[in-house]
Amino acid sequence: MSQQNLESLDVEAIREEFPILEREFDGEQVVYLDNAATTQTPDPVVDAMSDYYREYNANVHRGIHHLSQEASIAYEEAHDRVADFIGADGREEIIFTKNTTEAENLVAYAWGLNELGPDDEIVLTEMEHHASLVTWQQIGKQTGADVEYIRVTEDGRLDMDHARELITDDTAMLSAVHVSNTLGTVNPVSKLVDIAHEHDALAFIDGAQAVPNRPVDVDAIDADFYAFSGHKMAGPTGIGALYGKQELLEEMQPYLYGGGMIRKVTFEDSTWDELPWKFEPGTPQIAEAVGLVAAIDWLEEIGMDRVQAHEEEITRYAYEQLTAEPDVEIYGPEPGSERAGLVGFNVDGVHAHDLASIMNDHTVAIRAGDHCTQPLHDKLGVAASARASFYVYNTKDEVDKLVAAIDDARQLFA
Repeated sequence: MSQQNLESLDVEAIREEFPILEREFDGEQVVYLDNAATTQTPDPVVDAMSDYYREYNANVHRGIHHLSQEASIAYEEAHDRVADFIGADGREEIIFTKNTTEAENLVAYAWGLNELGPDDEIVLTEMEHHASLVTWQQIGKQTGADVEYIRVTEDGRLDMDHARELITDDTAMLSAVHVSNTLGTVNPVSKLVDIAHEHDALAFIDGAQAVPNRPVDVDAIDADFYAFSGHKMAGPTGIGALYGKQELLEEMQPYLYGGGMIRKVTFEDSTWDELPWKFEPGTPQIAEAVGLVAAIDWLEEIGMDRVQAHEEEITRYAYEQLTAEPDVEIYGPEPGSERAGLVGFNVDGVHAHDLASIMNDHTVAIRAGDHCTQPLHDKLGVAASARASFYVYNTKDEVDKLVAAIDDARQLFA
């Protein structure tokens, strides 16, 4: 696939690279609308990981033999590729983790435990994923730092006036989600970071739902830390990345210890390796790093602008179809630049879990529950919600199947 106009995205050609989308259950082809949880993986990514295991499987930074050298080069260059993809200055600013959650914990423990105290404040948003909310909540309990939450408005946006009130000179860390995995809201993260920096606070941005579907430039955002996961961007599970400004990572102590992250060890003490290896102890995710690079190459061949445009088109169509249903309540802002590729909703009289079960009977895969945002659901006044989330291989026909399944659920619970 070559770079073309946004309107000419060949979804059918893209779908051919995902054999799983051809699977059938009881004669019905699967409709996969659970991409905010995990996207499917295209053949080029699977092939890249298979090539690693078949051709140069070896541990990195451990040997001088040819296979280890090849694996080490591939792993090190994977950091360079990720840095280039998100606009970081170099590999020193990219730490590979298992996922976004581990990246949050790395900063919370490596920075937070050492820097926070009873006089400090941590500012989050009411739409935070548990990866952020629970992590910083517990760090607050351990350090005595207060945790405050920026309000979410009735239309699913952040109350920026409230943000300016909450973020003060006592604020040490702002942690905010770039795109809400429940509301689909695209937050003004650059403005949030600017407010934090005006008060000499650091800013951590959770990009798990942003990096997969839109161009992201961490330098332009000016976040101190930014994290995302490979499995939400056509990559493998088990790998994510933490971006951190080099000067901050240099100052931080390691979060985990062991082999591979040390410079010198004696019986009395140890010193640490240079960045990024200082934060990557033990045998790392070598095959997964190879797969992540392949996913980035695959996405950039399509073009991130085109990925974003397609998701917004499908989301707009889904929003229109669902709002035409009188008993469907949708959460979050209207489609446009402030909404990403997912729709959270409920059908009156049908519990979200029951709806998801009926959807499964129609081979339509959606997510139901609190989506790791229990406090946000409490604020919305619902125990759970259904969520249809889209990616570059989804079509309007699949949205129609979603709506048809809702009609069947409605009749069952009438």
